[in-house]
Amino acid sequence: MIVCQIDEFSVNGIRGWAIDTEDPSQPVFLHALADGQEFLQFYCTDLREDVYASGIQSKNTGFHIVVPHSLLDGKNHNITFKNRLKQIEIYSQNQKLEHIPFSAKLPTETRSFVDGLKQGVLSGWVVCGNDIEGWKGDQQLLVTCNGQKVGQLEANRYRGDVGKALSCDPYCGFQFSPPDLYRKPYEQEFRFYVLPDMIEVANSPCLTSFVTDAHESLIIDVIDQIDALHVELTRLRRQVREILPQPGFTIADYHSWATAYFPTLRKYVDRTRDASSITGNPLVSIVCPVWNPDLTDFTAAIKSVLAQTWQNWELILVDDCSKNAELRAVIENFAKADARIKPIFQEENGGISIATNAGLAAAKGEWIAFFDHDDLLADVAVEYMLREATRSHADLIYSDEDKIDASGYYREPAFKTDWNYRLLLGVNYVCHFVMIRQSAIQNVGGLNKEYDGAQDHDFLLRASEHIPASKIHHVPEILYHWRITANSTASDIGNKRYAIDAGINAVNDHLARRGLPAKVDSQLGMTLYTVNWEFNQSPSVTIIIPYKDEIATTARCLDAIQKYTRYPNYKVILINNWSITKEAEDFAKQIDTLPNVKILTIKEPFNYSRINNLAAKDETSDFFLFLNNDVFVEQENWLEILVNEALADPMVAIVGGKFVYPNQTVQHAGVLLGIGDVAGHAHVGIPRNEGGYAGRAYFPQEISAVTAAGMLIRRQAFELVGGFDEEHLKVAFNDIDLCLKVRDAGYKVIWTPDFCAEHHESLSRGSDDRPSTERRFFHETQFMIEKWGNTLRTDPFYNPHFTLDRQVFFDLTIPGVDETRYPPLASSRKNIRPLWSSQTLATEPKKAPEKHVVKVTPPKTRQKKAPASPKSRRTT
Repeated sequence: MIVCQIDEFSVNGIRGWAIDTEDPSQPVFLHALADGQEFLQFYCTDLREDVYASGIQSKNTGFHIVVPHSLLDGKNHNITFKNRLKQIEIYSQNQKLEHIPFSAKLPTETRSFVDGLKQGVLSGWVVCGNDIEGWKGDQQLLVTCNGQKVGQLEANRYRGDVGKALSCDPYCGFQFSPPDLYRKPYEQEFRFYVLPDMIEVANSPCLTSFVTDAHESLIIDVIDQIDALHVELTRLRRQVREILPQPGFTIADYHSWATAYFPTLRKYVDRTRDASSITGNPLVSIVCPVWNPDLTDFTAAIKSVLAQTWQNWELILVDDCSKNAELRAVIENFAKADARIKPIFQEENGGISIATNAGLAAAKGEWIAFFDHDDLLADVAVEYMLREATRSHADLIYSDEDKIDASGYYREPAFKTDWNYRLLLGVNYVCHFVMIRQSAIQNVGGLNKEYDGAQDHDFLLRASEHIPASKIHHVPEILYHWRITANSTASDIGNKRYAIDAGINAVNDHLARRGLPAKVDSQLGMTLYTVNWEFNQSPSVTIIIPYKDEIATTARCLDAIQKYTRYPNYKVILINNWSITKEAEDFAKQIDTLPNVKILTIKEPFNYSRINNLAAKDETSDFFLFLNNDVFVEQENWLEILVNEALADPMVAIVGGKFVYPNQTVQHAGVLLGIGDVAGHAHVGIPRNEGGYAGRAYFPQEISAVTAAGMLIRRQAFELVGGFDEEHLKVAFNDIDLCLKVRDAGYKVIWTPDFCAEHHESLSRGSDDRPSTERRFFHETQFMIEKWGNTLRTDPFYNPHFTLDRQVFFDLTIPGVDETRYPPLASSRKNIRPLWSSQTLATEPKKAPEKHVVKVTPPKTRQKKAPASPKSRRTT
C-alpha cells in the first residue's frame, strides 16, 4: 500500500509526499495522470524533514511536480496518481480523495529581450501571452535615453530564431536607430518599455556609446587579429607540450607511482587532520573471515590493521573451522596482545558467507568494513574513509585498490569510476575496500551463501536496492591491496568456475527482484556479465540523419538501416542541408517512394545544431535518434539495444553506442570530460573486441557524454533542455553540451558496446583542423570551457588519478604536485582531483599507533605489468 499526502495544488504545481507503508525506506515511483492520460513519471525523493519528524522512517519522501500548461486553461480537470504494482490512497487536508480536482489559468506574461547594439542599431524582441493562448508579437514599445522619451515603435519585425525557440509569433522583433542627437561617443542609458503597462524589457537598460563607421571598421579588424593570435597561441602551446619530454608516471610504471603516492597521501592526511573532519568517534568493525591462509600473509594483514591511524576499531577474525593449530595460536596471540582483536572459531566450515555473517552478528561498530585474510590496508584507510563518509553523508563507501604480488610489487591498480549502477550489472567493479553503516546493513542483510564466489557482488546489488545512489560514495584513493595468491581470483578466475555461475545467478535474481525482464550471460568465461533486456515495448523512434551531397555515403547509411533494423516502430528524417548535385536531386526522388522515410530540405549554411533542432521541432516520437550519415549499422537488434537501455531506467535520457573505424579499431567508446581541454573519446585505437583499461569497453555503463554520431535521446528530455545549442555550438561539442545539460536536469547518459557500428568520422563536414574552420573551433572550445568550467575537469566516471592532457587510461598524475590547484578535502567530490598517491605498506608496526606504516621491501628487478581486469573478491 502507498499513502500519498497532497499539501498543495495550484498553478505553481502539486506538492506533497508519499511512502510505501510496507517498505518506507524505499523511494516511491508514481505515474501522474490528468483526466485519465499519463503526463509524468517521477520518484518521491525530495527532502521532507517535517515528514521524517512525524515518525516516517525516510527523509526523502517528497515531491513537487509541475502541472502541464495544457491543463492551465481554466477548465476543470481531475488529477490522480498510480503505481503499477501497488494500491494508492490519496489524502488532502485529512480527507481521502479518489482524485485531485484542479482548475487554474495561466496569467498573461511578457517575454522580451534587448539584444544590444549591432551596426549602430539597438535590437530585441517582445511577445505577450501564455502557453495556452499563445505568444503574440506586434507589441508597442516606448524608448527612453537617460530618462527622456526618445521614441516609440512596434515590435513587428520577423525574428525566426525567437519564433522557433519559444514557439511564438515570429513577428515580434524591433530595431531602434537613435536620432543623431542621441548618438554620442560616450556611454548613455537606453531603456525599453512595453506599453501600456510600462513593463521594462529584459536586459534593459542598455548602456552603450556610438562610433563612426571608420572606428567600427578599425575595431572589427582588431577583433579579427586578436582571434587569429588566440588560435596561433593555442597551436604553439600544443606544439611545445608535444616537444617537451613528458615527466611522470604511467600504468606500465605503476609500482614507481605507488611508492611515491603512499607517503604523499599519509602526509596529506596528517597535515589536514582536525576534529571536524570526522563526526564523533565512530567504532569501525573490520570483519575478516579466515580459512587456512598463508601465515606470513595473514600476519601482515593483521599488522596492517594494527597500523591504522584511526584507533577506534575492532577486528573480528572468524576462523571458518580451519583445523589448523598453528593458525589458531597466531589468532589467539594477537587477541591477547590487543583487546580490539576479537576471534570467533566456527565449529563447522560454512564458507565465506556464513563466516562473514558470524562476524557481522558480533560487530558492534557504527561502520562495518570488509577485509580478506591475506590482504593489506593502507595505514590511513579507515581514517580517510571516515572522513569521506562525514563529508558525503553516505551510507556505503568504497575506495580504489591495487594488487600486491609475492615479490612485494604493486600491480594492476583499479582506478574506479564513481557510483555506476549500470556498470555494476556487468562486473563487480567496486570490490574492495567497502565500508557500510551498521544501520544500512539491517536493511540490506548479510551475505548469502547461495552466491558464494560472487557473494560480494550479490551484496552490492542488494545494497543498491535499499540505498539511494546519492548515499553511495566513491573514495578515489588507493586504500586496499589485494594479495595475489595461487588460489585467489586475483590470480586466476579459472580457479573458481563456480564464482562465474554464482555471479550470473546474482545479477539475474537482482533484476528479477526489480521486475526487469532480462537474461544474463557470462562474458569471456570470466566473472563479467552481459545483460540482455527482454522488454516487449516498442516506443516510437524518429531517426534524424543530416547530409549534404555525399549521396553514396548517405544511401549506404539508409540501406543499412532498412536492411538490418527489425525494430517495428521507427521512421527516418533525412535532412538535406543545401545539397546541390544532380545525384542529390535524384536521391530525393527515390526517397519519396519509401513509406517511413522523408526528406527535410534546409537551405542554410551548415549548423549541425540548428538543422537537427529543426528536424526534431514538430516530431512527437517518444525518442529521437541522431545519426551521422557516415555511420553504418550492422545488427538486426541495434535499435532495440538502445531503446531497451532507456526502458530499463526511466531516468536514462541518452544512450550511445560503440563506433569503430573501417580498420575495426575503436573510434568512440564513450566520452571523457577534460581531455583536450573539453572532451575526448575513451579507448580510442584499441581493437574492436578488446576491453581496454579494467575491461571498461566491455560493459554498458553510465558516462558523462556520448557522441551524437549515434545518440538516442528521450524527446521530452531533449525539449526540456532546449535541444542543441545552435547559437554557440554550430558544429563542435554540441553533443557534449547536450549531454551535460541533460545530466544537469537529473537524467543519466548510458554508453553501451552492445550496439556497435562502423563510423567514417567527419566524412561529410571534414576536420576541424583546416584553416577555414579552426577559428570557429577555437571559439566553440572557449565557449565550452567558460560555460562548463570545473565540470570539464572533474568527470565522475574518469578517475582523477589519470591525467587529462596525455594518453587516456594510461598516464597518471604526479603525486603531490601542484596541490594548490585543488580544493581542500572538505570540498565537494565533484570539485576535487587527487593531491597525492599512496604509501608503502608495512609488516612491522611502530610503537606509537598513530605513526604506524606497513612496509614492503621492493625486489631488485622490475616486473612488467599484467593487463588489468576487473576481479571478484576472494573467497574462503
